Amino acid sequence: MAIPAITPYQMPKASDLPENKVSWTPHPKRTALLIHDMQQYFLSAYRLDDSPVKELLANITQLKDQCKELGIPVIYTAQPGGQTPEERGLLQDFWGEGIGTDPNQQKIVEELKPNENDIVLTKWRYNAFKKTNLLDVLQTQGRDQLIVSGVYAHIGCLLTACDAFMQDIETFFVADAMADFSASYHKTAIHYAAERCAFTITTANLLEELRNGQASHQTQVLTKQTIREQIANLLLESPANISDNENLFDRGLDSVRMMSLIERWRQAGAEVTFVELAQDPTIDNWWRLLSAVPTMPLPNTDYQ
Repeated sequence: MAIPAITPYQMPKASDLPENKVSWTPHPKRTALLIHDMQQYFLSAYRLDDSPVKELLANITQLKDQCKELGIPVIYTAQPGGQTPEERGLLQDFWGEGIGTDPNQQKIVEELKPNENDIVLTKWRYNAFKKTNLLDVLQTQGRDQLIVSGVYAHIGCLLTACDAFMQDIETFFVADAMADFSASYHKTAIHYAAERCAFTITTANLLEELRNGQASHQTQVLTKQTIREQIANLLLESPANISDNENLFDRGLDSVRMMSLIERWRQAGAEVTFVELAQDPTIDNWWRLLSAVPTMPLPNTDYQ
């Protein structure tokens, strides 16, 4: 039941990607990078000097370096070794005992070794949100987008992307920063993600989008209309349809989106808290709180 040896295959190229159903754009102030299960145990099934692992390591390294430069949080998942049958649960039935007690097998590969500022989550199931505080981490940092990379594409990466979708987190499934059991499984994962829960993209295109997002950080003056437009953009609504006094939670604004707004306003100098805004979630009240702060430039929040 252990992971079988994996025959080398060619990493997908841009021309291999399916058409996406959504038109999401990654933005440095909204996204976080997830490096999923890049432990020695999982990579030992591959020939490390051949495809797809050569491209996998190179592309995730590029993603991590760019995210560090842009201040994007980097989050790792790592499964613990020496789990008991009770800790393994039904994973035991499909995959046996999993990672053993050898510390070298438990480690994240040296090429992607986390540093002290990175977040490492202990992972217990396929889905990186299950039995972890990944959602709390994203909400605390005001992130409503997630870049997914790592292994294996059709198992943990895909199920994590599906759950992110259920949490209203826009997910970017980086097709050539993942690896799988075979080209067929890899293709299946990419197509399912594009059709059901995520935006599929290559490393090169994602890096370009992130750089463009950083470069286009123009400024605009904070007004009540600016607030209305930012909220409308998150809710995929027309600004004219959102009144000054309606409850924005009833309209569909959730805590993740609200934290992303707070993060933008804080970066521009506004000292507002989640509790203050949640007590009376209306545009009138939010403008009252924000207009108490001296007029300030805000980052351009038109991410469309």
